[in-house]
Amino acid sequence: MSLSRPPPVLIDGPAGKLQFLLSLPSGAPRGIALVSHPQPLLGGSPRHIVPHSAARRLGAAGWIAARPSFRGVDGSEGTYDHGIGEAEDALAVAAHLRAQHPGLPLALVGFSFGAHVYARLACRLEAAAAPAAAIVLMGLPVGTVPGGRNYEAMPIPRRALLLHGEEDAMAPLSALLEWGRPRQHPVVVFPGTDHFFKGCLEQALDLVVAHLREAAP
Repeated sequence: MSLSRPPPVLIDGPAGKLQFLLSLPSGAPRGIALVSHPQPLLGGSPRHIVPHSAARRLGAAGWIAARPSFRGVDGSEGTYDHGIGEAEDALAVAAHLRAQHPGLPLALVGFSFGAHVYARLACRLEAAAAPAAAIVLMGLPVGTVPGGRNYEAMPIPRRALLLHGEEDAMAPLSALLEWGRPRQHPVVVFPGTDHFFKGCLEQALDLVVAHLREAAP
């Protein structure tokens, strides 16, 4: 299935203009998928291989795939806000796309710092009685990670699919398992791979596509 590639979209957000890349399927869309990028302080952007590959796979599977730029990245205004303001921005993008495509289910596919942001977003949507139909968090950081940044653990819905690399040095698996243990929240672990799912990214994305397909048959 070929995808159209229109120019970046700009909308008004809480801290100024918000930019996102949009991939549209050639046929009738199955739903809307927000795909987030890694830590902007480390150079993360929507063009990183993980969100880029996720958007490509989801677009081919019939989803409208949107890749917002976090504050200060590309054409998005504002400054880094530790995931808090970024979640507010993501809420604005979700509201915009829902208004543009009423009735379509919304899915969240978060990666790395973006997984933390979308964990916050998922909780906001649940509290507003407008939940995401599907949630996938890849390489979710919890607590203090190497480098000294701290990511507050969020009470994410149990239906969220968590994917993680066994040898993730940027968001250690042990911290995620410690968070998930009392909740008995399943975590799908890819043995021998790192934070970026090196060598098995396509396998991980197979699970992402399948999970979203269950939410929007």
